[in-house]
Amino acid sequence: MGPKYLRLLKYMLLSIGLCKICAAQNDITVSVFTVTSKSMTVRWTGHSGASSYKVTATPKNYPDTPVFKQFSGNTVMGSVNSLMPNTVYTMRVDAMDSVNVLSSAVTEEITAPEVPTIHQAYSKQSDSITVEFGEVSGASSYILRAQTLDGEFFSETEVNKSNRTVINLQPYTVYSLNVMSVNTGGRSQPSLPVLTRTVVESPALNTTSPSNDTIHVSWEPVEHAVLYSLCIIMEGSETRVKLNTTDTAHTFTDLEPGTTYCIKGTAWDSDGNMGEDRTICQITRPTSPLEVAVSLTPGRTLGMAVSWSEVRGADVYLASTSTYQNCSSNVENYCLITSLYCGQNLSVTVTAHNQAGPSSPSQPEEFITFPCPPESVWVEEAEAGMCSVMWGDVDFADFYIAYVKRDDGSEERCNTTDTVCHFRCLCGFTFFPTVFAYNQAGPSLPGPVLNYTTIPCCPEDVTVSLVSTETLDITWLAVRGAELYETIAADQRDVIHCNDTAPVCALSDLSCNSRYSVVVRPCSEIRGCNNTCRAHTQETAPCAPEILNITQTSGSGVLVQWSAANTEANYTVSAVGHTKSLSCHSTGTACEITGLPCGATYELSAYARTTAGRSLPSYSHTLETEPCCPKSLTVEQVTQATTQVSWSAATGARSYVTSLTSPKGQAKCHTMDMHCTMGCITCGTNYTVTLEAISKTGHKRECSYLGFSSSACCPSSVKLYRMANNTLRVYWRSSDSLHNHLADLYGTSSNYTCTPPMGSNYCDVSEIVCGEVYTVVVAPLAQDGTKITFCPRRMYSVSCSGNTLGMVIYRGKRSVD
Repeated sequence: MGPKYLRLLKYMLLSIGLCKICAAQNDITVSVFTVTSKSMTVRWTGHSGASSYKVTATPKNYPDTPVFKQFSGNTVMGSVNSLMPNTVYTMRVDAMDSVNVLSSAVTEEITAPEVPTIHQAYSKQSDSITVEFGEVSGASSYILRAQTLDGEFFSETEVNKSNRTVINLQPYTVYSLNVMSVNTGGRSQPSLPVLTRTVVESPALNTTSPSNDTIHVSWEPVEHAVLYSLCIIMEGSETRVKLNTTDTAHTFTDLEPGTTYCIKGTAWDSDGNMGEDRTICQITRPTSPLEVAVSLTPGRTLGMAVSWSEVRGADVYLASTSTYQNCSSNVENYCLITSLYCGQNLSVTVTAHNQAGPSSPSQPEEFITFPCPPESVWVEEAEAGMCSVMWGDVDFADFYIAYVKRDDGSEERCNTTDTVCHFRCLCGFTFFPTVFAYNQAGPSLPGPVLNYTTIPCCPEDVTVSLVSTETLDITWLAVRGAELYETIAADQRDVIHCNDTAPVCALSDLSCNSRYSVVVRPCSEIRGCNNTCRAHTQETAPCAPEILNITQTSGSGVLVQWSAANTEANYTVSAVGHTKSLSCHSTGTACEITGLPCGATYELSAYARTTAGRSLPSYSHTLETEPCCPKSLTVEQVTQATTQVSWSAATGARSYVTSLTSPKGQAKCHTMDMHCTMGCITCGTNYTVTLEAISKTGHKRECSYLGFSSSACCPSSVKLYRMANNTLRVYWRSSDSLHNHLADLYGTSSNYTCTPPMGSNYCDVSEIVCGEVYTVVVAPLAQDGTKITFCPRRMYSVSCSGNTLGMVIYRGKRSVD
């Protein structure tokens, strides 16, 4: 290993050691501030105690040629010069006292490339300058700097290689140009300046073609220009015509018609420098069209076809008449003029157009138009079925043809030199007469098409029927020519109208019990209505009666009375129920309906009938018969003072009033149920039982049932006494002596019953088991021998005294279970 590489290794180890020291102590840091091609400026952080700083720049590839510079202790930025361009340097900063290095920091950076040299700079456009310069090694891009001499304009443009252009400049202005090379380290110093002036602007050319062989060019004066050059060349040709002028306009002559020419204009400054050029193209006007021909268009429209020979350079052709009508074409060499005037001699000229303008008109071509159509045309109907179409004279007409078309498609034709034609015109048809005038040029446009409609015919098979009490339905067969049918129904008091487009009409709201005369008149908007049609007669249904009074004559019959204004009418009154309907009939104003069941609801209405039909029913009246009585009723005593009354449902009843009546008082219950609990009943009393059924409208029905006897009264002061020989005596107090009583003792292990003779108020129970609690109940027996179950119970505790009964202790009483 040679001495060079040993020194390099030494520097590398020293650098690594210094980096570790800097990282450990963090005393000083360094960074690159600016870079040029031959210098590098670094910036570092200060170190307390440092009296100076040493900055050393060592080429990375040439460590034997370091460059250093010493700075005072209060400096934190310094530059090292005389460096090599485009070279990587290791920049080291040592903080030092008078003897030792206190701290160090190292960084790396590359110097900028060499300064380029501008070879040439020139301007071909008034707003740009192209710069050619020598490219240098290591440059990644270049900066083109342009500035005016007065410093008011400054710009920098980044480019990637030589021969690049600076844009957005001012015309005829001197610029100072520099080039700087750029790499990752920074940019070089500017090159030596080169002064270059932009050229003058190009003239803004305006061109027109005053005629088909000339082009006129004009422009505004260009600032700093002393001379102008024009060069013209015909499209598709190599021949050029050049000229120089100090004027601002020129006219080129002897050019080809309808041909495009391109003109380039250039301005020159006073130094003889050619400015920016501009090219504009202009076409000359076309020549006049030749071989103009005019022919009438076929058919019945008034028009003509104009044709001509094509000319060079024409984009569109315009054919015009002496009456200011025209047509145009940009594809074909013909066009059609359709909106002509009739009965005239006209002339036609054709001009060719392009972007430059129109050519001169062609030679005029003369022609004659068709005659005008008749202006005044009318129809007269001298008698029914025979008509005449008439018109006024037309100038230049040789003869006339009249066409009369009917709306069913048939047509009549009349050829005449007169001004009238006759034709048949039956009723119910529309006729369309048209008259044409003819001359040698052909037929005129059609004259006005008349619309003459004859009066519609009367309809046949008219049928009038009564579809409801006061409505007539009228139908008939549709007739030709009728747009509307007017139906009129009239009686002695009123007239009813019905207008419709269909052959049917319903006349409603007529007077009942009236005779109407009905007429159907067909109408058209033009001719009105036919008033000669015959009438038809129809009678309406009778008027509805009005029920005045409903009287119930018996439990199952009602008398109904009404009022009516009909003549010779039969009346029917109907009573309609849910399951059954009844009725009565009369020619007068009253009748009776019988056989009405109880608890039923009927709707009563009356109607009249004549030979014309049946009337509407009268207003309905609701008839409700009195409700039925329940078929069964039961009374059950629940307690000594309470009974439960139940009954079956009663037809027609919504609520019930149940009564239990006796000399001692009355109990009553009003309910919507089919049962009722009634209190305040006296025991041992006979009651009369009645029920009143009430309907929803208040109809009432009294119902009577078998009487009811309340049970005997329960005895009071029931007591239990101890007797000898293990016997207990049950004692009570009774309100009457007409009933037998039954005494029951209920224990936990044994029950006892005793029945005393009638009229007695005690009984004895033997062989009683002591040491138990007994429930004692004394109740009277009903007439059928059954026991009353709602008497109160008393509880007694019977103790033992040896083998015999001990004390009898009263423990209270309770109600029936």
